[in-house]
Amino acid sequence: MEGKVLSQANADPEPGPKKPAAPRIVKAFFYSAAGFRSAYTGEAAFREEVWVSLILGVISWFLQISLSQHLALVGSLIFVLLVELLNSAIEASVDHTSLEFHPMAKCAKDMGSAAVLLSLVLALMVWVGVLWA
Repeated sequence: MEGKVLSQANADPEPGPKKPAAPRIVKAFFYSAAGFRSAYTGEAAFREEVWVSLILGVISWFLQISLSQHLALVGSLIFVLLVELLNSAIEASVDHTSLEFHPMAKCAKDMGSAAVLLSLVLALMVWVGVLWA
């Protein structure tokens, strides 16, 4: 029964010939933009991380480092933003399910927060490693 439910959940709502890829890609782009906008307007931590990432990203261009080091610095900043987006999605999903306290909801939110912390530690390690290498 579970396999049938999963296959129905992923079923195309409009059966028939597949639509061209370009319109789907355009729609996906706008969905992604809406996700960025939602995170930026609704999550203070994401806003702060965006601004810190932009500032550090600009600073990294002025450093006398190799392209691979520059990509590592910027990549670590993008990784922090990615994990923050996933954490925000977890929090939104948990809050949508119920606003009542539940230990499992707390656990999910705490794990998302821990993932953000680890991404920040990783970014710090990359920056320290590149700048002091």
